[in-house]
Amino acid sequence: MKVWVDADACPKAIKEILFRASEKREVPMTLVANAQMRIPSSSFINFVLVPAGFDVADNEIVNRLEKDDLVITADIPLAAEVIEKGGHALNPRGELYSPDTIRERLNMRDFMDILRGGGVITGGPAALGPKDKQRFANELDKWITRHSAS
Repeated sequence: MKVWVDADACPKAIKEILFRASEKREVPMTLVANAQMRIPSSSFINFVLVPAGFDVADNEIVNRLEKDDLVITADIPLAAEVIEKGGHALNPRGELYSPDTIRERLNMRDFMDILRGGGVITGGPAALGPKDKQRFANELDKWITRHSAS
């Protein structure tokens, strides 16, 4: 079991939760990004720097992913690829995607792209709040507990 982090867009507060969980629960974690970032000195936490480019970090994660690994991402197409490959995907707001929910999310994402392409201003997501962080920490802990027992 390993945790992969789509780190370029992952909020700092979520990374901090991930770092603490990795250390405390001794879970191997790799952050993948196309920009250098600071990570704690730890035998459980690694960083992979990839070249800049469209989906380069996503492709690196998918290529290295093994069945039952967890990927932290808000990127819906990446989450869909992870699930298709037998992994798990958790977004920074604490939603664990499933084969059923990911289809719905992909459809909504495509619909929003069509609206934006037509000039409709759709706005972005709300700022990450304390409830989101707590929900994320709870889901991460549940996932680690469930997968360390197997």
